[in-house]
Amino acid sequence: MPIETWDEIRTAFHVARLGTVSGAADALGVHHATVIRHIDALEGRLGVKLFQRHARGYTATEAGRDLLQVAQATAEQFDQLEGRLHGHSAKVSGELVVTTLEVLSPLLAPVLGAFQAEHPEVSIKLLTDTRLFRLEYGEAHIAVRAGKPPEDPDNVVQKLFDQCVSLYATKDYVAKHGLIGPGYDLTGHRFVGTVDDTPRAGFMQWLQADVPASQIVYRTSDMRNMSDAVQSGVGAGFCAKWAAQRDPDLVELCPAKPEWRAPVWLVTHVDLHRTAKVQSVAAALKAASKDWSDL
Repeated sequence: MPIETWDEIRTAFHVARLGTVSGAADALGVHHATVIRHIDALEGRLGVKLFQRHARGYTATEAGRDLLQVAQATAEQFDQLEGRLHGHSAKVSGELVVTTLEVLSPLLAPVLGAFQAEHPEVSIKLLTDTRLFRLEYGEAHIAVRAGKPPEDPDNVVQKLFDQCVSLYATKDYVAKHGLIGPGYDLTGHRFVGTVDDTPRAGFMQWLQADVPASQIVYRTSDMRNMSDAVQSGVGAGFCAKWAAQRDPDLVELCPAKPEWRAPVWLVTHVDLHRTAKVQSVAAALKAASKDWSDL
């Protein structure tokens, strides 16, 4: 059934129920001329009179009553469907897809695990692929992203926390090369850097600009690989403070610069932002993140 035909049938149903054009127009929130146009178009399409017009209003003919019985049943089914769909949006169940950087997984996993335990009808999928998953295509319900705030106008972007990042190395490395002295004197140090020629993170931009290329002895494609190299003693490199605190062998080489802080964003699509499932897990992540900036 074309949508315009259903609009016409729905209009005819309200005319039959209320008996007047003005009453139907008020119920539908349209102009009375629209009601008359719908009735005339429907009668013309079907080739039969659905109403008898008289001074007091409209009375359905036998053909009109047959059609309107079907219209009433259809209207009731639409009302039931609307109720079920509303129930879906209010229910915390089904698949929940979260995408983030692999390096942030240790922070998110405990929160998502506790959320799933509280809502056993939810099945969680965490995606840490290097590509950017598109919320507008339904590839994920929630994204946790670092760096500059996403600019898609259809996304709802909220600041989650500032990730503190600093330069670390192993105790053996420090025994051989020492700490980084006042004024950030980098003489004699070996660094783990990035293969990216145009890094977006402020701390990697500093490394590229302030550290001679000859001192960057090892380059990686992501923060997880960088942390692995630093923990293996390859050289000095950037790690999130919360991650470094979990490894007793790592030593902070110097005070962190303000520009090394990396903002982390909670991103949802406007079409799903208000659903109970997305709101619930977003609230859990925001509550947990209050402690992450201090790590």
